[in-house]
Amino acid sequence: MLEKIRKALTIRSGIVRELLAEALGMFILMVFGLSSVAQVVLGRGDFGQHLSINLGFGIGVTLGIHAAGGISGAHLNAAITLTHCILGNLPWRKLPAYLIGQFLGSFTAAATVFALYYDALYDYTKGNFTVTGPTATASIFSTYPAPYVSLLGGFFTEFTATVMLLLGILIIHDEKNNGALKGTQALLTGILVLGIGLGMGMNTGYAINPSRDLPPRVFTAIAGWGMDVFTAGHHWWWVPLTAPILGSLAGVLIHKLFIDFHNQPVPESGNEKGQPVVEAS
Repeated sequence: MLEKIRKALTIRSGIVRELLAEALGMFILMVFGLSSVAQVVLGRGDFGQHLSINLGFGIGVTLGIHAAGGISGAHLNAAITLTHCILGNLPWRKLPAYLIGQFLGSFTAAATVFALYYDALYDYTKGNFTVTGPTATASIFSTYPAPYVSLLGGFFTEFTATVMLLLGILIIHDEKNNGALKGTQALLTGILVLGIGLGMGMNTGYAINPSRDLPPRVFTAIAGWGMDVFTAGHHWWWVPLTAPILGSLAGVLIHKLFIDFHNQPVPESGNEKGQPVVEAS
């Protein structure tokens, strides 16, 4: 009986499997991340500090990669998916499936955390869900710039943080150089995200990922915060969409210019004694 159910539910389309893997990986990432933010904000500092948020997202990234890595490669980031398509590592026909999966996982995670902490949200805000002000709670779900940060400064922060994200990912997976031990890539990527949060999270909340920021923003617009989520911070919403994409491409370019182009495999050839041939330029 169970075997018949398994066969009936098994999806044979590779693209659909990748969509589902991205959705689950993103859901896991975001539930850990957003719930850690909710606990810090709604707990008024009694149930964690900024480090808790960094750890929550780091753990979420690690587990999300383990969930989806063997099926979709665990992009879990629209900027990374788009970069793979531009580089030719992923067919463009798969782009919609990856983005839909990431959107569904992130949106569903926001709804889950909203339901999980609804009573605490209502107690904290007295039912008045706001984007700014002393009891603002929209930042639980999406990123907003600090009051002192200009739009240009926020854009540069997100751009730079995403450059470091891509550099770190490429270094971890660079088997021609000093790549990570097999099986440790997910953990190290989680630590990488933790490091970005620790060092570059103050200005903008380090979105570094359109799939992390836009779906929860759409959810909050529907769930009671209204269209202020798109106008706050000088219409900040577009920055976490564009800056990570440009930062992702820049990170790949920097890695290629400084490491990858100059570290190609040496042809396996040698002299009559079997010693490797050394070329002098």
